[in-house]
Amino acid sequence: MKAREVTRHISLPTQNQLWGQAAGRCQFRGCNRLLYRSPVTQESVNLAEKAHIYSFSEKGPRGRGRLAASTSAVNSISNLLLVCHDCHRKIDQDVTGRRYSAVLLRAWKEEHETRVRVVTGISPDFKSTALLYGAKIGEQARPLSSAAAVESMFPQWHPAEGSPLSLSMRCSHDDSLPDYWKTEAGHLRREFELQVRPRIERTNGGHLSVFAIGPQPLLVLLGSLITDKVPAEIYQLHREPPTWRWQPEGDGVEFEVRRPRTKRRGMPALVCSLSATIDHRRVTNVLGGDAAVWELTCSRPSNDFLRSKAQLSAFREAAREALAGIHSEHPGIGSIPVFPAMPVACAVELGRVWMPKADPSLLIYDQNRRRGGFAPALIIGNHHE
Repeated sequence: MKAREVTRHISLPTQNQLWGQAAGRCQFRGCNRLLYRSPVTQESVNLAEKAHIYSFSEKGPRGRGRLAASTSAVNSISNLLLVCHDCHRKIDQDVTGRRYSAVLLRAWKEEHETRVRVVTGISPDFKSTALLYGAKIGEQARPLSSAAAVESMFPQWHPAEGSPLSLSMRCSHDDSLPDYWKTEAGHLRREFELQVRPRIERTNGGHLSVFAIGPQPLLVLLGSLITDKVPAEIYQLHREPPTWRWQPEGDGVEFEVRRPRTKRRGMPALVCSLSATIDHRRVTNVLGGDAAVWELTCSRPSNDFLRSKAQLSAFREAAREALAGIHSEHPGIGSIPVFPAMPVACAVELGRVWMPKADPSLLIYDQNRRRGGFAPALIIGNHHE
């Protein structure tokens, strides 16, 4: 039976429902082509075809299977895929029905329609501005994929704009030189004021989805610009699996603030031993042997322990406890030296929980082999790096 004759047997309500459930896109997995607009001229045009999961013909590549007894069942919504011409040919040229089996096609149909329901069911109140920031780490400049970032926002959030805001720059300076930090910090502050601040004011706070990769001093600075007054979700790029998407649960990691064992008269310092354990001697080599070293750590420091939003929330509480403890026991100090070894999301959140009016400035150190260990990078709390 010719395709046009087959289509006549599919009722108009069924065709309309199929279009609606597919959201006007090809249901062949990986295609997702828009079927009501020309990709060349952008004119309105119907590019859709209806493909049968179990074949309309009894001798078709997938036969009629369990629908053999009923022509109406073969033409029912549950047995139809909305596809483009190219994908329809792929399906029907599989004459054995082994590559594109009825079971596989049905699974793709359900997957596509589920995604449509989830995405279209998101409330407009869940709009979020995607914010990307990437800076060179040593010799590595890792690009950020806006598509991967935006995909990770679903289904909790969907983009408020067509494209993310990007604060990144390509700095040619070596990060072992002071000019690197001055240049990057100045650029980050300017771009934040130009792009993000107007957005926050225009939307009365709005919501930010933050995707960042870079040296930890700059990430803490980014967090201090956002502050915890702006609702935001800070994402972490995981190594395994390689995704920005938060996992439902993380391992039972507990955070702990360790105070100095003995009272010391030297400068207090905050060591963040999370992605690795920092030997306190590396700190006293910089600040002197009488430095009062506070440590924010967790039960299992590693470079990929941060898996869930609940873990990041627990980190924020521990960070507030550490800053408040140092401020309370060392009144009058102008700045707190910070020695970080932590996931990027934790670095951003440390900047967010820091309170510029209540807490001392943060003097963020950076580990650099070319400079022989930790060296001061940025001061957060005034504008003189």
